Formats: sequence, structure tokens, C-alpha cells
Amino acid sequence: MTTPMQVPPSEPERERAAELLQRACGDGRLTLEQFSVRVGAVWAAQTSTELAEATAGLSQTPIVGSARTVDKVITVFSENKRRGRWRLREPRLTLFTLFGSATLDLREVLTDQDVIEIAGSCTFGELKIIVPEGVEVDVTGTVVFSSRNLNLAAVPRLPGTPEIRVHVTSWFSNVEVVSKPYALPPA
Repeated sequence: MTTPMQVPPSEPERERAAELLQRACGDGRLTLEQFSVRVGAVWAAQTSTELAEATAGLSQTPIVGSARTVDKVITVFSENKRRGRWRLREPRLTLFTLFGSATLDLREVLTDQDVIEIAGSCTFGELKIIVPEGVEVDVTGTVVFSSRNLNLAAVPRLPGTPEIRVHVTSWFSNVEVVSKPYALPPA
């Protein structure tokens, strides 16, 4: 008995699957990291079965109470860490750090934006932004008596993931953007 030959998914089928995943990310049913992995599987799918597996298990109801909407991160003489699941409804996040330390972990951020902009200033402080592997990042801004480091994993960009644009003016500060894989919690 022979199995029927499977035809690779068409471009419109892949695009519909990627759009479904993007809506799920915006609704809070997928984190940015989960979206990145799944959309990579959509574009790599060799069969319709693999394509269906990439979109499987998406409930129609967003997870309730798991995300707080954030549009500003202000840190003055303090430490501010934004980790875990949080929602970014607007495409722009405003950042202000003065004599403080701020960490933004975007691996579990919920968004349906094609571009995420992080803009602001860091003065006498430290800013660390963590992104999922395979996401395109552009870092700009004036650097005065400061250091700015961009350390992204050497992996191909995952199609369909948002571009992250960081524009931070830094004075006497350290600004670092790194990519890290998402570590699954122990079962």
C-alpha cells in the first residue's frame, strides 16, 4: 500500500496561517517567542500536515488576567524589570531611565504589531533589552560617554516576526540588546 504524495502548502495557505498566528499573538493566546517559533514552522512546512501542526491548539479565547498593558517604562533612582507575559498594544514603548537600571524582556510580550519601537533616554543608568532569537533588531540613538552593545544570535530571521527598533539617547550609561532562546519551565 502506498501513501499519497503530499503537495507542499501554497503561499496563500502559508500567509493565512501566519496571519492566524499573528492575531493569536495580538490576542494574548501566544507570546512573541511562541509566535516566532510557530511562524518559523509555517514557512518551513513541507506538507499540509506540518502547516496544520504549526497552528494547532490555538483556543479562541485569550488568556485572562495574564497580561498588563504597558506603554511607558520610567525608572528614576530605581530598578525596573519587565519580564514574563505583558501586553504591548501600541507600536511604540516610551522609556526613561535616570540613575537607574531597566530590563525589558520581550520574549513573552503580546503584540500584533509588525514593528515595535522602543524610544527614549537613559542617563547615568543601565538598560538591557532581551529579544527572542530570529527577530530583526535595529539600534540607533546618540551615545555620549556610554556604551551600546548589540549581541544577537547568528540565526536567520524568522519570517513574519516583528522588527524591533530601539532608539535610545544615552548619557553616561550602558545600553545592551541581546537575543536569548526562551527557556521552558520545568514540567
